[in-house]
Amino acid sequence: MAFVQFTKVSLAFGDRDILKDVSVNLSANTKAALTGANGSGKSTLIKIMAGLVKPDSGERVAQKDARIAYLPQSGLVHHGCSLKEESDKAFLWGYEIQKQADELGEQMKDSSSNHERLATEQAELLAKLEDSGWYRRETLAEQVLLGLGFSREDFNKQTDEFSGGWQMRIALAKALMANPDILLLDEPTNYLDIEARNWLEKFLVDFKGGFLLVSHDRYFLDHTINDVYELFNGSLRRYPGNYSHYEKVREGELETLMAEYEQQQQEIAHLQEFITRFGYKASKAAQAQERQKMLDKLLANKIEIPESLKKIHFKFPPAPHSGQLVLTVQGLCKNYGGPDVIHDLDIVVEKGERLVVAGRNGAGKSTLLRMIAGQDKESSGSIKFGSGVSVGYFSQDSAEKITGSETILERLERVCPLDLIPKARDMLGAFLFRGDDVFKSIDVLSGGEKSRIALLELLLRPVNLLVLDEPTNHLDMHSKDVLLQAIRDFGGTCIFVSHDRGFIEDLATRVLELHPGKWRIFPGDYKYYMQRLEDEENGIVEAPKDFASARNFQNSENSEKKDSVPEKSATKLSWEEQKKASAERRKIEKAVEKLEAQIAEVEEKKSALENQLANPEVYSNGEKAKAVQQEIQTLEEELATLNEQWEAEASKLG
Repeated sequence: MAFVQFTKVSLAFGDRDILKDVSVNLSANTKAALTGANGSGKSTLIKIMAGLVKPDSGERVAQKDARIAYLPQSGLVHHGCSLKEESDKAFLWGYEIQKQADELGEQMKDSSSNHERLATEQAELLAKLEDSGWYRRETLAEQVLLGLGFSREDFNKQTDEFSGGWQMRIALAKALMANPDILLLDEPTNYLDIEARNWLEKFLVDFKGGFLLVSHDRYFLDHTINDVYELFNGSLRRYPGNYSHYEKVREGELETLMAEYEQQQQEIAHLQEFITRFGYKASKAAQAQERQKMLDKLLANKIEIPESLKKIHFKFPPAPHSGQLVLTVQGLCKNYGGPDVIHDLDIVVEKGERLVVAGRNGAGKSTLLRMIAGQDKESSGSIKFGSGVSVGYFSQDSAEKITGSETILERLERVCPLDLIPKARDMLGAFLFRGDDVFKSIDVLSGGEKSRIALLELLLRPVNLLVLDEPTNHLDMHSKDVLLQAIRDFGGTCIFVSHDRGFIEDLATRVLELHPGKWRIFPGDYKYYMQRLEDEENGIVEAPKDFASARNFQNSENSEKKDSVPEKSATKLSWEEQKKASAERRKIEKAVEKLEAQIAEVEEKKSALENQLANPEVYSNGEKAKAVQQEIQTLEEELATLNEQWEAEASKLG
């Protein structure tokens, strides 16, 4: 089994320890996430694992011939050949093995004494190629490229023609095609739409090698990994289970840590107060010096709270009142000189709805949001707002409007409502501007940083219809949670596009699906939408042939499409039945997830007890050893019961 092992790896930048005696083993069984606050050193650690950065000390041992593929966050550009030719470079290792096998074949022609040895070596090389799937590389390349969103027409395009985001998709495709023993992926989902993310999720679940990845997509992590490594203050710690389980365990630890932190802060404050008051009095000098020693000791062992796990609580301004009817779109059409991207769209949005616009890249999602926000008026049809509706629009272009020489904190305090000014630093912290970051000048910020400021400012404005195009880009998980809660609490209406499935599932109440020139509405949440698509793909439910005439899945093919009130038909009843079935399925899925969490918890306890048996103090003491073994037996019985319950519930899902 291929592996890469790191023992007591340390690295410092100046006087800051990035890594301190980090040890970890990556193998074919590894399916893990690397987490930690921004700037904690995650990308640096992955580069060390990939062999691109040399640590100050420690050992990196990789099994001979182990293949490691590494994908950085950004910065890769491909040029000088077609997409198909670039993809074939992922298989260079196979061409090299084939070359070695051919050379052995030539040697066998010229040698009689070593014929058997050479034949054995050649057979081993050819078997390695066969097992790796190298002979099926063209099929694999096609599957990966299509899965990541490329079209067949793209295969012969020059790589220079692709934008930065698509360049990173090419790099990701090559890493996956290489069929490595170990995959190291730094933010692989950054440039993927939700369809490509779903495909990558399935790829990693089926991947036979090991992988370690960094991602801010909780849903993606929960469905791909079974271990979490947290990098905090230079130390690395492993948490068994998926990401949500890690968060629960870490939250419990954090409560204890917070109590210790607050007690330590009180002690530091008391010591500092004493030193300030009496430090210059001769009669108290000795006591002040003693207090200073105590303070220095406390500061040397100062408790730090992980920024990524700090819970920040505040409320954004409530939405102004609006009428029940928020938005009416009728006969909306949009094209760019060719066929309509959006064709004859009719939709009504009511107060309190959270409508997600879904569809592949190029389906017109961002175009529709720009038209609703009044940024694009070159269209036919009508867009009408209800009484009292005020629109707030966010897109990645919003960053261009963030300019000036004032600091981040000064800008926010200038636009912030008076009652929220005391919370300005907390709000900035929630959107990843922490510590001295708040004193950065606006004109030195990156596009991603400006986007976060634009989003935060939008949430502070008195609007009641939010139109959000990819609001979760450039946010970590905690920031997404803050944004999610803000949208839920503000009481208005929201129309949004996102590539973060967990965010969509937690927020959307209705789905508008766009295809170029086609559309249809799903009157349920996002889980229902995904289940419906799966049922259509499996032939359980027939997909409507004419999307535009299948709104709400009511049979209106023989009726007027505009200004009609659909009747409650058999199709509507079937949808209600499907919704009920979908709710039952979600209930079972939650039961399965709960059982899986319980199983993981019991297995963790059992593992800890088994480790105790290896302790001389335990195994040399008969009574202690017996007691530990009895606890293990009890946990094994509990595990057996939980596994039976899990099998019973899981079987209901089919």
